[in-house]
Amino acid sequence: MQKGIEQFATELDSIISTSEPIQMLADGFGGPKGPAEGPVWWHEGGYLLFSDIHNNRRMKYQPGEGVSVFQEHTKYANGLTRDIQGRLVACENAARRVTRRELDESVTVIMNSFQGRRLYRPNDVVVKSDGCIYFTDPWTGDAAPQEWDQTAPGVYRVTPDLGTKTLLVSDFVLPNGLAFSPDEKVLYINDSRRMHIRAFDIAPSGTLAKHTDRVFTDLNGDEPGVPDGMKVDVAGNVYCGGPGGIWIMDATGKKLGRIVHGSSASTNMAFGGDDWKTLYFTTRHELGSVTVKIPGITVPAPAR
Repeated sequence: MQKGIEQFATELDSIISTSEPIQMLADGFGGPKGPAEGPVWWHEGGYLLFSDIHNNRRMKYQPGEGVSVFQEHTKYANGLTRDIQGRLVACENAARRVTRRELDESVTVIMNSFQGRRLYRPNDVVVKSDGCIYFTDPWTGDAAPQEWDQTAPGVYRVTPDLGTKTLLVSDFVLPNGLAFSPDEKVLYINDSRRMHIRAFDIAPSGTLAKHTDRVFTDLNGDEPGVPDGMKVDVAGNVYCGGPGGIWIMDATGKKLGRIVHGSSASTNMAFGGDDWKTLYFTTRHELGSVTVKIPGITVPAPAR
C-alpha cells in the first residue's frame, strides 16, 4: 500500500493535509516479535518516550537528536501515560501490573490483582483529570484462558489514592486502546478481536454508564492491522490504529480519513511537540510522525 493521507470526507481538510509527509523516524525495535508501543510526550524535556517491548527497554526520541535507550529492564512494559502530577504510569506485561514511577525513581504498584486474582497482562492506560486511572487488561499471553487467574478480560478504574479498584466492564474479547473525549464525558475503548471501537458515557461516580454502551465505529478491513492504541484531539476527533494505518473519525464515529504509513500494523500513538500538533505513532518495529492541524489533548490531562 502506498504511503500517504487518504481522504474519505471533506471534514478531513481541517485536521490534516492530504499532502502532509509521513516521517519514519527510527526502526529496528522489538526483535522478531515486536512491537514498539506506548508513546507518550514529555513536554518539559521536549522528548518522546515509548516502549520497545520484547527488547525489555524504554526508548527516548529527542527531535533533532534521534533515539536512545532511556531505561533497561522495564518488565516488558507496554502502554505508557502520565498522571496529573506528571509521573510515568506503565502497564508492565511481565509483572502483570500497572505501576507509577515516583519522582525519587521508586516504583509504586497501582494494581496487580483484583479480588485476590492476578491481572492478565495490562495493555494500555489513561489518566483522567481527577487523577483516576483507567486501563485495559486483555488476554494477550501464550497461556490458554483456563490457565489465567481472572475469569474474563477487563477494563478497570483505580482512584487516585489507590484505595478503590473497580472492574468497569468484562464483555470485551480483547480490550486494547482507550481514550477520553475532550470533556471526559465519554470513554472510547477498542476491541482488537471484534474490530470495532465502543463508547460509554461516564457516570457521576466515574464508572461507565452501561446503558450508554454503543459501537462508535467498525474498523473491519482487508489490509493488515487491528484496532490498537487510541488518542483524541481537542476538537473530539478520534485517532485509532486499524487495517492499513491510522484511522481518523469525528465525534460521531464518521470515518474522515486514514494515515497510511506503509507498515503492517499501527500499535499506538501520541500527540506531542511544542504545540501538540505532531502525531507520533509506533508500529511493529518503527517510530514515525506526521503533523496535524488540530492539537491533541495534552498529557498530563488538563485540569478542570
